[in-house]
Amino acid sequence: MSLVAGRGPLGPDRAGWFSAPVGTPIVYVEPHLRRVQAVRAGQTVIDTENALLVHRAGVPLSYAFPEGETADLPTEPEPEAPGYVRVPWDAVDTWVEEGRTLVHYPPNPYHRVDCLPTKRRLRVLVAGEVLVDTDDTVIVFETALAPRLYVAPEHVHTALLRRTNTSSYCNYKGYATYWAAGDVDDVAWSYDEPLPETRPIAGYFSFDAERAEVSAELPSPDRRP
Repeated sequence: MSLVAGRGPLGPDRAGWFSAPVGTPIVYVEPHLRRVQAVRAGQTVIDTENALLVHRAGVPLSYAFPEGETADLPTEPEPEAPGYVRVPWDAVDTWVEEGRTLVHYPPNPYHRVDCLPTKRRLRVLVAGEVLVDTDDTVIVFETALAPRLYVAPEHVHTALLRRTNTSSYCNYKGYATYWAAGDVDDVAWSYDEPLPETRPIAGYFSFDAERAEVSAELPSPDRRP
């Protein structure tokens, strides 16, 4: 994501603009100066520092490897990098980058997450019940995504929430726990043990504006001079 997704500079809904027209679609390929390993059936089948990163609009970020460094794994040529091939993510059991086990896709070097304390107000209602009404919040700026407010549990009417069985994973925030309020499932989520870059929101809640009545003081995403 990031470069070619959402509001990224090469994405379909880019937040900014270029000084000259940029054609589409764009594929950006770059050297990736990190050690990448793949493990299958307990054996390391890829161990390289020669991987490329391929940024392609509408497709998750992917690795490309030199031909001959992928053991007997299934591959397909990377047309934008002659001599390199892609390996399906599910062709191995585990992907590791510099010691971190990966889920879903490689982490993007252009993806940044900033968690900043703020006095932006957040008010959340579900079925007429007030879950949150505070200006003691944390704003999360995440590359290519709209800003979002998180709030500490002491500012949430947690007695109205119950944990659901839903979970998700983000390569930048970690595993999310979801919460229901009354008859509304997955109205909120939180990260019990977020990854290092998002530790300031450990245990904090954010709310789904499509499932709850959310009023949040947030920057306008479409402000241009």
